[in-house]
Parts: sequence; C-alpha cells; structure tokens
Amino acid sequence: MTEYLINTVDGVAFGLLLFTAAAGLTLAFGVADMLNLAHGTFYAIGAYTAAAFTTTATSTTLGGFATALAVAVLIGAAAGAGLGVAQLPLAGRGHLAQVMLTLGVAYIGAELLVAVFGADDLPAAPPTVLAGSIRLGSVAYPTYRLVFIAAGLALAGGLHLVVYRTRAGAVVRACVDDRAILATLGIRPATVQIGVLAAAGALAATGGVLGAPIIGPGTATAPTIMLLSLVVVVLGGLGNIRGTFLAALTVGQIQTLGVAVAPAAAPFALMTALAVILTVAAHPRLRRRFTLRRSA
Repeated sequence: MTEYLINTVDGVAFGLLLFTAAAGLTLAFGVADMLNLAHGTFYAIGAYTAAAFTTTATSTTLGGFATALAVAVLIGAAAGAGLGVAQLPLAGRGHLAQVMLTLGVAYIGAELLVAVFGADDLPAAPPTVLAGSIRLGSVAYPTYRLVFIAAGLALAGGLHLVVYRTRAGAVVRACVDDRAILATLGIRPATVQIGVLAAAGALAATGGVLGAPIIGPGTATAPTIMLLSLVVVVLGGLGNIRGTFLAALTVGQIQTLGVAVAPAAAPFALMTALAVILTVAAHPRLRRRFTLRRSA
C-alpha cells in the first residue's frame, strides 16, 4: 500500500512539473496563436542553468539555486520575447510557417546547449537544506519533491489568479476573444502576444530549474518535455489553465502508476489514454453522455 502511495505522490510531483511547462505552451497557443515547438528547449535552458549553478554532483547552496532560477527566468523571458518578435512577419501565414520557425529555433537551441554543456546528461542537485528525506509510512521520501509539490501548487494558484483575477489577465483573455476590440482600446494585440510568449518562456525555464533534480538536463530533455507538454495541452484545451492543470496531473499519474503497475505496457499507456479521451471528446453522442454523467 505504501508503494502505491509513493507512486501517487510521485505522479503529483511529475504532473506539476508538466504543468509548469505546459501552462506556458497553452498560453502561447491560446493567446498568441503561436505553435511553439521550441518550448521544450526553453525548459532545457532552465534545467542546464540549474546544473551550471550546482556546486557538486550531490548538493548546491540555496543561494546558488535561487540565482539559477533568476538567471533562467531572465533567459527564458528574453528567448520567448525574441521568438515573439521573430514570428511577427509570419502573421497570417498559418501554423505551418510557425512550425518551421520554431522547429529551427529548437534545433539551433539544442546544438548551442550541447556546444556549451556537452552531450552527456548532467547532474542537478537540489539545495543542500532540502536534500534529505521525510518518512511517508515505511518509506523515506525525498524532501525536495514534497517542497516541489508545494511550489508547483503555489505556482498554479498564482497563475490562475493572474489570468482570471487581474487586469493583465483580462487583457490576455480579451486578446483571445476579440483582438479587434482590444485594439480599439489602445492596446496592441501584437504587444500582448509578445508579452505572453515572454511569460511562457519564463514559465518553462522556471519549470526547468525546479524540475532539474527530477528530470535533469540532457539531450533528450527538450523533446521529452515538448511531447508531454503537447499531450497535456491537447487534453486540457488551448488557453485553458484549469484544464491544463487537471490534464497535467492526469498525465503524471498515468506515467508513474503505469511504470509501477505494468512496466512493459507503460510506454503505451499514455497514448492509449489520450486516444480514448480524444475519441470521447470528438463523438457527439459520447460527449453528451459524458457531460450528463459528469454533471449528475
């Protein structure tokens, strides 16, 4: 029983890690209408930054970790804003042009990271004060993962408040609903889009730093996070923060419990669940039944 409790907690931690990455992606697509395939690279930037500020393979200072977070946020925001400016000439040319642009940025970013940090996976330790463990039943559970869960929940709550309870969030949502009306108020939609992409880059880099002790930096980090973030965004809905949060937790549980319960089938469990959910969502009769059952 304790084993499944630990796997469930691991699933929550992994789900919140995916949320920090996918939240920026869903905002970028839902608000800026930008299909950003370089989003995983922004996460990798944060992860490599955390590794760069790790003092040893097993520990780092709290100040070094905080510095890594600040540096990564600045780099991620600058990269997101730069991408937002670069895609302005592509307005009206469809998502295929965006795919080519962002895919090129992702390849260039990956090569730059390898050139700077090397091709080997790097260790990224949590702060020394959080490197211990706490007893959960009969198992010692890493303290940092519990702290990460708290930080992830705080980040999700803060993002929800910003998007749905502030004037900045109202402007962002207005950019989704009616950009022409927003322009008549003296606010340029293009500026909002660039700001959203900058925030998305900062969110991804934040997730990279906080998640580095869980999913460390390596050549597979960016494509793995990109793929899982796309799955979360598809399940949660474009621009839907609440849906993204629930989808991220679901994906986290499927991944971790799948490995624990059926290791051989774990690689196929997520895509199977995705196919089933999309089938239900796409079929009118099944969707009506699902909605009635859910609201009952």
